Amino acid sequence: MTRTPEEISHELLDAARKAGAEAADAIVVDGTSVSVEVRGGALEHAERSEGTDLGLRVFLGKRQAIVSSSDSRPETLTAMAQRAVAMASEAPEDPFTGLADPRQLAKDWDIDALEQFDPTPEPSADALMQDALTAEAAALAVHGVSQVSDAAAAYGTHRVHLAATNGFSGGYARSSRSTSCVAISGEGTGMERDYDGDSRTFQSDLRSADEIGQSAGERAVALVGAQKPATGAFPVLFDERISSSLIGHLLAASNGAAIARGASWLKDSLGAQVLPEHLSLIEDPHRPRISGSRPFDAEGLPTQRRAIVENGVLTGWTLDLSSGRKLDMASTGNAARGVSGPPSPSNWNLSLTQGESSRADLLRDMGTGLLVTSMIGSTINPNTGDYSRGASGFWVENGEITHPVNECTIAGNLRDMLKRIIPANDARTYLSRVVPSVLIEGMTLAGN
Repeated sequence: MTRTPEEISHELLDAARKAGAEAADAIVVDGTSVSVEVRGGALEHAERSEGTDLGLRVFLGKRQAIVSSSDSRPETLTAMAQRAVAMASEAPEDPFTGLADPRQLAKDWDIDALEQFDPTPEPSADALMQDALTAEAAALAVHGVSQVSDAAAAYGTHRVHLAATNGFSGGYARSSRSTSCVAISGEGTGMERDYDGDSRTFQSDLRSADEIGQSAGERAVALVGAQKPATGAFPVLFDERISSSLIGHLLAASNGAAIARGASWLKDSLGAQVLPEHLSLIEDPHRPRISGSRPFDAEGLPTQRRAIVENGVLTGWTLDLSSGRKLDMASTGNAARGVSGPPSPSNWNLSLTQGESSRADLLRDMGTGLLVTSMIGSTINPNTGDYSRGASGFWVENGEITHPVNECTIAGNLRDMLKRIIPANDARTYLSRVVPSVLIEGMTLAGN
C-alpha cells in the first residue's frame, strides 16, 4: 500500500523519538516528471522519473544532525533515525539551532487560494513532443536561423510535507509545464545563439510553442554580426530578461545568513536608502499560480507579504530561525531547505515598482550606450559590492539600436548602481520575480 508524504513524515518522527531524539523534523518530497527533447524534427530524448526523497533532522539539546534517503521502507526509516541520533551525539553544539516555538507556527492556511496545482490531466509524452517539434519548426522558419540546438518540453508535479515534534504538520502539491527553444544563427565563428522559454503552474497559461520558437529564432538572428563596443562610461539598459539579477544581488546582500557572518556590503544599511526614493521591493508569497508562493516556510512559520525595501529604504533582513537568533531578531518566515541540509534564508515572490516609461522610451532617452540582453560570468565582491560581469546585447546611438555587440565587460559598484536605477514598465507580472528593464547611467564599459 502506497503511503502519502504526510504518513511517511510522521513515521520518521516516530522513529526519531524511539531512537532517542529530543526533537526532530522531517520533510518528504514525492515527485513525478516527464521531459522530451527533439532535434531535426525527430525525438532525441525522452525521460520519465518518479521518486520520493526524505530528510530527517534530529536534535539532542543544541546538537543537530541531518540524514536523507530516497528509500521509504519502514526498516530504512528506523536506520535513518538511529544514524541521525548517533551523528547528533558527536556533533558540535550550535546555540542558535532548534525548532520553532509552537506559538510561532502557521495555522489555518488556505492552500487552494494559492492555486499551486493544475487539476487538468497530465499531458501525454506525445503532446509534449508536439510542443517541442512546433517550437523547433517555428525557430527554423525564421530566416537566418541555421539550426536549433535544443527544443524541449516538460511536465512535473511534486508533493511536499513537513512535520515536526513541535506539533507542526503541513504540505502542499505543485505542478508545472514548460516549453523552451534555443536557436542558432550564422555559420562558423560567426554563430550566435539565443533562447526563449516559458514555465507555468497551469498548462492553460503557457505561451504557445509557435511563439516561443519564433521568438528564439528572431533573437538569435538579431545577434548576427556582433562586435565589441567602445570603452568608456556609458548608460546601460538591462533588458527585462536579465534585470532581476541586479535585484538578486541586493537580496543576497540582505540575506540574514550573510549579515550574521558580517560578509555583506549592506551590513550597516538597515534603515538606509538603497534604491531611489520612489521605488519599493515587495515580497508576496501568496500570489496565485506563481511558483514562489507557499503558505508556510521550511520551519513551519507563516509566510507573509513584506516590503524588503520601502520608498527606497531597506526595512529588514531576510531571516530564518537560526539567522534571526544570531541577530537577536524574529524570523521573517523565509526558511527554505532540501532533504539533505538545514534550513537557510531564502526569498519568495518579488516585485520591484515599475516605472512610467516604456523600454523604448528609456532607449530613446539614454542616447548612446549599451542594451544588455545576456550576461556571462560574474565577479561580485560580497563585502564591497564591486560588480563586474561579461555582457552582450546591442549598441545604441542617438536613442536607436544600431548593431549587436559582444565580448564586453560592464562594471560598477552595486551600492551606487542600485541608487541610480530607472525602471521601465515592461515587467512580466506572471513571473516569480517581477522586475522591469532597468537603466543605469554612467557605468564603466570595457570593449575595444
